[in-house]
This record gives sequence, structure tokens and C-alpha cells, in this order.
Amino acid sequence: MYEYAGVIHIHSTYSDGTGDVPSIARAAAESGLDFIILTDHNTLKAKKEGWERVYKGVIILVGMEINDRNDRNHYLVVGLDSPIGARLSAEEYVEKVRERGGIGFLAHPDEQRTHMPEHPPYPWTAWGADGFDGLEIWNHMSEWMEGLTNDNKIQRLIHPLKSIIKPSPVTLRRWDDLCRLRPVAGVGGVDAHAHKADVYGFFDVEVFPYKVMFRSIRTYVLLDEPLDTTDPARFDETKWRIYRALRDGRSYIANVYRGDPRGFEFTATQNRRHFSPGTTLRFSPVEPIRLSARVPSAADLRIVRNGEPVAEVRGGMEIGYRVSDIGAYRFEAWKNGCGWIFANHIRITDRHGRC
Repeated sequence: MYEYAGVIHIHSTYSDGTGDVPSIARAAAESGLDFIILTDHNTLKAKKEGWERVYKGVIILVGMEINDRNDRNHYLVVGLDSPIGARLSAEEYVEKVRERGGIGFLAHPDEQRTHMPEHPPYPWTAWGADGFDGLEIWNHMSEWMEGLTNDNKIQRLIHPLKSIIKPSPVTLRRWDDLCRLRPVAGVGGVDAHAHKADVYGFFDVEVFPYKVMFRSIRTYVLLDEPLDTTDPARFDETKWRIYRALRDGRSYIANVYRGDPRGFEFTATQNRRHFSPGTTLRFSPVEPIRLSARVPSAADLRIVRNGEPVAEVRGGMEIGYRVSDIGAYRFEAWKNGCGWIFANHIRITDRHGRC
């Protein structure tokens, strides 16, 4: 399969980010990214002004981050041509996004930061809403702020990448539970704003430059055929191939600060056919399913079923597991106790579709 590296959840000067689109795209190109997704708050102005295109070799896609009337329940949306009002309830805009053919992911669904009252947490609370396509299982800024204390503040400002250790266990458990009911795709996000901080009243310092954030959490889409980024007439096709891969969970999330994940594979094999993350297969004792994963450098590897490890290898590059029961299976890799790669689920169901 062909893999493309992207960064999701980026804010520009069209909302509360400090970088314009050209500078963000240049940072993405210098970071070796294939695509980025802008998600400014409640606006698609970047798209309206022509920035959804290939620039400096990077595919620029424009979505938005919607919130309800109380600035709660943030929702990352792609695939729309016009904004959805911010005065709706979460249940209403999740439904409207789906009706209009868009794709939506719950942003930082279990955020719990408390250190800075002026920057409160924004968890997802509208769990009665149905129809969302996925959720952000790992958010750079959420983890950075949740671990912030008076004692480590300077260290975390100096080393913003070292402080990113792992996704929220609460979110991973929620993701596993949701995938037992239906396919729910996971993505990673950085929530980049490139905020500037006043230093002793003399000058502003960019605390989290885009280029630094782009060396953190990435989402890699997996495609059967390569993308054509040279023909502007095929841009919409290129865009929707990326969007559909994200929606269907044909992707994995990696913190590239811990290592280059390119070449990673997680597959299910049944009847000599190979299936990627995002696939749902039916369990059959006469047609056994084997899961296997391979990483490009040594790590601690796990295959997880319904939230619990069923196979583990320490310091290896390959792992395999013969499926003995239905369940939502995914893969994760760790380096020195830090999360590295998290793949979307391969769901194994019974004949009634239960997982």
C-alpha cells in the first residue's frame, strides 16, 4: 500500500493561529509532510480564498473546528463547502455534517487540563450524538497542557516534544469500546496555533512553532494506488481519497519524535487475502484469521483486543496472533515507555455483526 504522512488539527490566522497559510505550508514541506488539514474555528475562509490546493508540494486541505453555543464539544469536520452555524447543539451539527456529506471527528474528547484557568478543558460531553465518524485519540496540546505544573513549566516550554508520551488511556479505552459497536476511526492531531508568549515585557517568543509541532503526532493514510498531485483537475479526487481513508480507518497514528514509522504494516490474513486497518471481517473457525504487524525499528509491540493485550513482543520488529474470538483488534508500538505507533482497528465480528 502507499502511505502518506499528514498533520491534522492546525489553526492559522483565519482564526486563532499566528501563521498564515503559505508559512504553514512551507513548514509542512520542510518537515516532509504530504498533506495538512487546516481546522480553523467555525470558518472555511481559507478554502473560499483558494488555499485548498497543492502548494510547495504539500496537499493543503481545509476543514474546520465546530463548537456549540457554549464553546463546548469541539468537532473536526472535513468535506464541507460552507460553514455550519456555531449556535447549534452538538447533536444538531453532528447530524448536519453527515446530511451534507461531511466527515467528522471528536476533538480532544477526554481533555482534563486544569493548570491554567484561562485555558479550560474542552472535552466532548454530548455522547447522545450519533453519526460521528471518528475521534482524535491523541492531541499534542491536550497532553502537553494536562501534564503542566509550576515545577515543569520551563522544561516543557524548552522541550515541547519530549513531553508527549502517550494518548490518554481514557480515550483509548473509549475508542476500543466504541469500535465494538461500530467502526469508529482514530486520528491524531497537534492542535497547532504557534502561540506567542510575552517574555518579561520585552519581546514575544513563538512557543510552539508549526515546524516543531509537525515533528510530533502525525496521521498516515494507507491507499491502494498513489496520489496524483501534479494535475490540478484531479485535486478533488486526491482530496476525497485522503478523506475516505481517514473516515474508514485506513490509517495509523505515530509520534515521529520517537522514530520514523514509514514502512509500518498491520494486516489481517484470511484465505490468503490481506486486509488493512479499518477492515471488518467475519470470524470463522474454518477460515482462520491471522493478525500480523511489522515495524521499521525495534520496539515493544502489542496486539490489543477490546482494550486488553492478547499478544506482546518486547524489543522486536514483528508480531503475530491467530484470532480465536470476535473483537475489535488494534496494534500499538512503544519505545522506552513512550507511545510510538497506534493503528486503527481490524474488527472481527460474528455472523450477526457483533464484535
